[in-house]
Order: sequence, then structure tokens, then C-alpha cells
Amino acid sequence: MNAPFPNPPAKGEKSALTLLIAAPRGFCAGVDRAIEIVERALERYGAPVYVRHEIVHNRYVVDSLKAKGAIFVEELDQVPDDVPVVFSAHGVPKSVPAEAEARKLTYVDATCPLVSKVHRQAERQIEAGRHILFIGHRGHPEVIGTFGQVDPGGMTLVETLEDVATLDFAPEQPLAFLTQTTLSVDDTAAIVDALKERFPHIVGPKAEDICYATSNRQAAVKSIAPGSDLVLVIGAPNSSNSLRLVEVAERCGTSAKLIQRASEIQEEWLAGVGTVGLTAGASAPEELVREVVDKLSEWRVVEEHTLTSAEEKMVFKLPRQLA
Repeated sequence: MNAPFPNPPAKGEKSALTLLIAAPRGFCAGVDRAIEIVERALERYGAPVYVRHEIVHNRYVVDSLKAKGAIFVEELDQVPDDVPVVFSAHGVPKSVPAEAEARKLTYVDATCPLVSKVHRQAERQIEAGRHILFIGHRGHPEVIGTFGQVDPGGMTLVETLEDVATLDFAPEQPLAFLTQTTLSVDDTAAIVDALKERFPHIVGPKAEDICYATSNRQAAVKSIAPGSDLVLVIGAPNSSNSLRLVEVAERCGTSAKLIQRASEIQEEWLAGVGTVGLTAGASAPEELVREVVDKLSEWRVVEEHTLTSAEEKMVFKLPRQLA
């Protein structure tokens, strides 16, 4: 942790603030793709275009798409007949496109390809006769969508190490595990180790399900947090990957706060603070990062430093009907 400045500035002068900006941060390839799908659907079909669930968990993004003609709803029965609908990046149960087809709705699936990969893995494990232990957060849209890929009873949710201890399966029961893509890398590794210890025959994915962007952003926070007095994470309170970034910073021994917009920052947070770390969850656009920098500059003389821990070049193709 950095000590407060020994020589306070003269009255009326701004004191210095070192700003460590994490890279990678912000939008991932799946979020870029999902937003572009809604924008292209609006161009192709005209407004309104309905979107089932928030396309990504970020109010700024959702509001900007609303302004262009997108209408967000929670369930398909809120979508009128004869209008196009987009499914969110988090994925949906199989029953949702089935219902859309039954109603002859035009729909575009914006599910992140890395989430779709987990869906396919779930189907294969069920076909192989295995029961799936799914590591994730109850109620998260990605978890709901993945459970909806298989028949009821085919999967069991595991949220914590304590859950592993309560699992009751016969030694000969064929088992597999899969994970939500936006989990804590460290927590998930501990749960997987516990599952393997209890059930040595359990089958896992060839490569981990936690997506590259989640892993990279957590690693980037680990690079800025130890040198920061405070870490600001731009993201929504219902964004799993953003919440994990706050946890990672705190585990590095640093105070961390989740904010949605720069307007939420309070000047008193900077009392005695010489260095601030800054990152953004995978659903937060770069405009919000610059907004935070501008806000901090109102109170302090900001010196920016970007710490890059990985380069990201991933790009996902658009659905055929919009490409």
C-alpha cells in the first residue's frame, strides 16, 4: 500500500494522484458481438427490436440501445407477434427458441459462443450418461440457460466448497462437472479440486469453461491491486464478472468499490489515497473508463499508467442472418 503524500498541497492546489489502469479491461469479444447484433438487427428490421433480458449487464449499454429502438423484456410472452427478438449474450434455455419458432417469430441468438460451447458440453455429458455438477451462481441468467439445455434432474448446482461436502452420489455414479464462464478463477479451482477429491472418476472439460476474458481481467486486477490504495471497478451489481473483480482486488489486501458511473465516486474516498487502480468488467464500455478519469481529475492531478498483463485479439463471427 502506498503511504499518503508527506507534503500536502498548498490551499487551493490539487494534490497528485497516480492512476493504475488495468489492461485488458472492459468489453470482451462476446459483449462486442452481442451489442453489434442488436444494432444490426435494428438496421435490418427497423425499430422496434425486442431483446429478451438485458443484452449485457450494463445500464449504460442498455439505455443507449433503448435510445436506438431496442425494447428489453424478461420473457418471450412480452414480445408481440411479428416483431424480431434477440436473445441475450448469457444464453437461454432450449424452450425459448422452441417457443419463438412455434410462434413463428424472427429471432437472433446473441449467446456468447463460449457460453454456447458449455451448452454443447452439457448435452454431450448427458448423452454419455453422466450427471452434471454445474459450478455457478444460483439465479444467474447463464446458469438458467445452461440448466435449460438438458432435461430436469440432469444437473446439480454447486456454488461453494460447502456444497461439495453435502453432495450425495453413489461411488459408481457417472459424473461430470462444468462451470459458468464468469466465475472467480481461484474459487472455481478450489471447488474443482474438492470435487475431484470426493469423486476421483469425475469428468471435466478439456479446457476450463471460465472464459479467457474473465481470466484475463482477474489477472489484470492482480497486477494493479497490490500497488493501489483503492481499486475502482466499473460494472453493474448484477454483473458476475464485475463482482469477481472486486473480490480479487480485496483478496490482494486492497480496498475496492464497484461503481456503475463516475457520478457515484465520492471525493472522501480519496482521503489519504495516493494511488487508485481502475478496471472495468466485460460489459462496461471504454467511455465509462474515461468518464471516471475525468471525474478524478476534477479533484486531483491525475497521472495515468496502464499496466498490460495480456493482449486480446479474439473476434466472434456474427449470426448468418446479420453477417
